[in-house]
Amino acid sequence: METKVLTQEELQQLKSIQEKRAKFVEQFGILEMRVQEINIQKELLKEELKALQQEETKTGEALQQKYGNGSIDLSKGEFISQ
Repeated sequence: METKVLTQEELQQLKSIQEKRAKFVEQFGILEMRVQEINIQKELLKEELKALQQEETKTGEALQQKYGNGSIDLSKGEFISQ
């Protein structure tokens, strides 16, 4: 088996490629962490939205039982029956 020595330029080029690859791996890891954090935040917001929708439904049903069918003018605080 014959062994040949690489030139300094070739060695430097290979080390540079290796360093760039390591930086990409690190950056992809950081990016994936951010994606996971965003997904967690998205799921929390979905749960909060679901709770808000339930509150809207409950409030709407309570107001409908109290006042009947109609609409509400929030700016005047008035109920307008149908």
